[in-house]
Parts: sequence; structure tokens; C-alpha cells
Amino acid sequence: MTDIFEQVEEELRSDRYKRLARTWLPVVGGILVLALIAALGWWGWQSYQTSRAANASVAYERGIEALQTNDLAAAESAFAEAEREGNGAYKSMALAQRAGLALAANRVDEAIELLDRSARAVGDPLLSDSSAFKAALLVMDTDATYEDIEGRLTPLTREGRPFRPQALEAMAMAQLQFGKNTEARATFVQLQLGQDVPDTVRQRAQAAIAMIDGGTLGSLPGTLAAQKAPPEVVSPQEAGASPEAQAQAPASAQPAPAE
Repeated sequence: MTDIFEQVEEELRSDRYKRLARTWLPVVGGILVLALIAALGWWGWQSYQTSRAANASVAYERGIEALQTNDLAAAESAFAEAEREGNGAYKSMALAQRAGLALAANRVDEAIELLDRSARAVGDPLLSDSSAFKAALLVMDTDATYEDIEGRLTPLTREGRPFRPQALEAMAMAQLQFGKNTEARATFVQLQLGQDVPDTVRQRAQAAIAMIDGGTLGSLPGTLAAQKAPPEVVSPQEAGASPEAQAQAPASAQPAPAE
């Protein structure tokens, strides 16, 4: 009698396992198939992105070589290709190079628009703030309002931003440009007393304060003309360097702005 009960119990257990298998095996199989498809899709996307980055790198280097031989048409074509193929750093740098070419051809509005796009194309503040700062300097030489200039420079003056001292100096110049001498002096004092302010910027701030206090503002633009030199665009490999190291990047990485 005991054997019969055990046999019945075993058959019931077997039937239960079979029902569970029929219910859940398709679900488990589907999950495994989806996981495999997702893994293959991720691998394919990564391979595609790597290929695009490699193409952008080659096109960007070709553009730099064209600049060195003064073949501006070839440089523009190469940088446009790097912009299309690249994302992140190479896209941002290619747009900045195209802005330099536009500026050399005296197409200031186009240069500003390209620099704005360059700043938006990358999350690394060393690259994005570099382009945003250059665009702000160009805007300062247009008929833009003080509010327009302030709106561009203010984000760059926040604590921890890589070009904060240079942006503060540009802000002070804009304040002087629009007759806001009291605000300009306060900004220069902030530079004079700031921590991580390059010596050259600090010295210009001290000179500016002395000129404001002495009523000799007429000679101030010449004294502060050096602040118009924008930071160099760096390569992705150099993007982790400090602003001071970035300033030492090869001059060939950025076409010189038109005088």
C-alpha cells in the first residue's frame, strides 16, 4: 500500500514539473533570446561608434595637415567630415576649427554660430567652455547688448569652471564697455584676490584697478588686450589637462583669428 502511495505521489510530482516546464520554459527562452539580442545590439552600437570615432580622427588630422599647407578649402572639407562622423570631442573640435576658418574669412556671425554648436557638442568643460568663451569674445565685438554678453559669460565664471579667471576678466571688460565702472572694479578686485588666478591675469586686474582709481581708463583697452586671446582647442588626449597645459598646445591646432 505504501508503494502505491509513493508511486502516485511521484506521478503527481512529475506532472507538476511538466506543467511548470511547459509554462516557464518559453518565458525563460524568450528572456535569454532578448538578452542575446540586446548584447549583440550593444556590441554592434559600440563597434559603430568606434568606427565613426576613427573616421573622425583621420578626417580631423587631414584638416590640420591642410591648415599647415594653407589649403583652406581642403581643411574646411576635412573638418566638415570630422563633424559629421564624430561625436563628443572630435565633433566639438571640428566645429571650433570651422569657426576659425569662418573668422579668418571675416564671417563673424557664422563663426559664433559654429562655436555655439561646438560648445553644445561635448560635455567636457575644457572643450565646451573653450568654445563658449571664444564665442563670447566675438560677441563682445558686435552690437550685442550687455545682457547678451553677460548671459554668455556668467556660466563660465562659476566656481570650478576651467576658464573662470579669463571669463571674469572678459566680464569686467564688458562692464567697462557699457559704462559699468563700479561693477568692473569689483570684478577686477575679485580677480586680484582670487585663488587659482594666473599671474598674468592677476597683474592685468591690478593694473586695471589702478587705472580706474586714477581716472586713466583711456589706456585700459591696450593694457588688457591680451585677454582677447582665446584658449587653444585641445585634442581628446589632452582634454584632461589643466587650462595652463592647454594653453601650451601646438599653435597648429587652431587657425589664428583674423585681425
